[in-house]
Amino acid sequence: MKKKSMPVSGMHCASCALNIESAIKKMEGVSSANVNFATEKLNVEFDENITGEEKIKKSVERLGYKVIEEEVSEEPSDREKEVREKEIKRLKHLLFLSLILSIPVFILSFPEWFFIEVPYQEIALLVLATPIQFLVGYRFYKGALLSLKTKSANMDTLIAVGTSAAYFYSLAIILLPSLGNYLYFDTSSIIITFIVLGKWLEAVSKGKASEAVKKLMGLKPKTAIVIRDGKETEIPIDDVVVGDVIVVKPGEKIPVDGEVVEGFSSVDESMITGESIPVEKKKGDTVIGATINKHGSFKFRTTKVGKDTVLNQIIELVEEAQGSKAPIQRLADRVSSYFVPSVILIAVVSSLLWYFVGQTFAFSLTVFISVLIIACPCALGLATPTAIIVGTGKAAENGILIKSSEALENVNKITTVVFDKTGTLTKGKPQVTDIIPTDDLSDKEILKYAAIAEKKSEHPLAEAIIKKSEEENIEIPEPESFEALLGFGIAAKHGNRAILFGNRNLMKKNGIDVEKFEERVFGLENEGKTVMMLALNEEVVGLVAVADTLKEFSKEAVLKLQEMGKEVVVITGDNKRTAEAVAKQLGVDQTLAEVLPQDKEKEIEKLQKAGKFVAMVGDGINDAPALARADVGIALGAGTDVALETGQIVLIKDDLRDVVTAIDLSKYTIKKIKQNLFWAFAYNSVGIPIAAGILYPFTGFLLNPMIGAAAMALSSVSVVSNSLLMKRYRKRL
Repeated sequence: MKKKSMPVSGMHCASCALNIESAIKKMEGVSSANVNFATEKLNVEFDENITGEEKIKKSVERLGYKVIEEEVSEEPSDREKEVREKEIKRLKHLLFLSLILSIPVFILSFPEWFFIEVPYQEIALLVLATPIQFLVGYRFYKGALLSLKTKSANMDTLIAVGTSAAYFYSLAIILLPSLGNYLYFDTSSIIITFIVLGKWLEAVSKGKASEAVKKLMGLKPKTAIVIRDGKETEIPIDDVVVGDVIVVKPGEKIPVDGEVVEGFSSVDESMITGESIPVEKKKGDTVIGATINKHGSFKFRTTKVGKDTVLNQIIELVEEAQGSKAPIQRLADRVSSYFVPSVILIAVVSSLLWYFVGQTFAFSLTVFISVLIIACPCALGLATPTAIIVGTGKAAENGILIKSSEALENVNKITTVVFDKTGTLTKGKPQVTDIIPTDDLSDKEILKYAAIAEKKSEHPLAEAIIKKSEEENIEIPEPESFEALLGFGIAAKHGNRAILFGNRNLMKKNGIDVEKFEERVFGLENEGKTVMMLALNEEVVGLVAVADTLKEFSKEAVLKLQEMGKEVVVITGDNKRTAEAVAKQLGVDQTLAEVLPQDKEKEIEKLQKAGKFVAMVGDGINDAPALARADVGIALGAGTDVALETGQIVLIKDDLRDVVTAIDLSKYTIKKIKQNLFWAFAYNSVGIPIAAGILYPFTGFLLNPMIGAAAMALSSVSVVSNSLLMKRYRKRL
């Protein structure tokens, strides 16, 4: 199976998108297809053995639309951007032409208002209105004819039928004056002008909605300074290969991803992670392409180029999310599919009804045109995708990658958040937390003897003790003898002292009395710490406690989630006492301890069966099945590739407060979508009956088709503008 995103030009409304979507879905070998009207993209998954890209492109083009080809040398979306800018320019020119001609049409239609008399007024109106109808309005005729080919109807059908009715009726009056005395050239001309104005504003606004991706694309450096044949050479970014050594000077952008091999600096990674504080980089640290080197200069070896870089993967994920359909959009799609035929029926029935109850043909024609023009499904088609585009873009700006619009919608429904303990809530690396002397030795002396014993050990706890000794600048001599006692600890010798360092069982095994320390040890263990005893020449002289400490913002994130009414659960393979100690520090009541990696998924399933909507937050390989099982899987960015692949949401910064931001942003996006859908539905629900003349018997008011055209254009622009207001979103934490 192959996934492909194809930019499509020529779509004028949500119905166009649905026509393409339904045609592609019917193709043999296509497993899924969705067309996003806001991003103007067809996202398709197909079996390459049955069908191919060319066949899909031809099917789209048979419907009258165009697939935008991307040249190999170009950056992704360059052609797409070019086509969009060309379309905006074309609409601007059409609008200018339409305005120049429609202003005199309006003046000539109401000469009494402007105190003028024009000879051959009807002919002048015909000459001015014809270019508007057939040059500016050509796009609507073309769209209407294409929709007829697929036995469907769209926005172009409504505009083409409505304005043609006004234009050809006026032409008939000029040829046969006995048919009437009122011309409708002003109606057809001004309707087309308003609609082109709306389409131009809509195209400009849609471009602004996807600015987050454009910003990310704009971050890419164009060149890199590479060491080739012992010399520094500046080459295009496309020529950089994995293994190249690249030189980065102060203030320069890091061209691609890699690992520092020489030098020291601090790097501003805010454009990728959203983290404002520069990150220090030294030999062995990884660097991300497009981030900015602040002060020092360094060399790094390239590890990822092109599509594999972090920035390109982020762009790909964001674009994929923006192109996907949220479940809430299905309602709008269903309505759109029946909408245009229903509107045509209402227009015909209401105009005939007025004619048969005694109104003039001109009155009935006004009703017919008004209903067709006011009822455009564009606002409905833009309501959901524009909000999704801004929402996912805003999330990316804050270091949160939401991989689909479905995930964005689902985060809002979360009732329970399950956190993996080690590496997610905690740092995943043990640290020395307590040094307690029981004799006359100082803390530093106890640490020194513990470090001598652990110097040759490969145990994770040994690493914590050695690291703490280095931080305290303690010199650690080599032990004269060393023996690792599995399950007990270490036996070593230094100078004239025999060192025993390990658990209470090690002491008991060597006949050392530990009863008087039991209470202190038990107290530390209740705090979730691992306690080791240090004995010199068979006498306990101190205790060293080691623990996997909480990450900086874990407690704050949990507290905020609880304030939001979410149930928080800690899941771990650790023993119950350690799990409960960590949960106590966080203020969490529910723990799932001693859970084997393969059983984490089952625990998530149990919560789901209890009627809870579950988010799983994890980082390791053993979290991948649970991330997949959860309603929403949230993976930490520094976690394994498997976790990143499985999670529907990725937190690039490893900051658990971003779980709160993701939920909050989802809530805000869904609120905007509901507002957009409400106004789109409300506009049509109110506008169509008014256009059909429902108020006329009571107030004598009949909607002018020109006002209907202005209102229709305004409805689309207002929906996009409401979505663009989301750019003001600021995260809570």
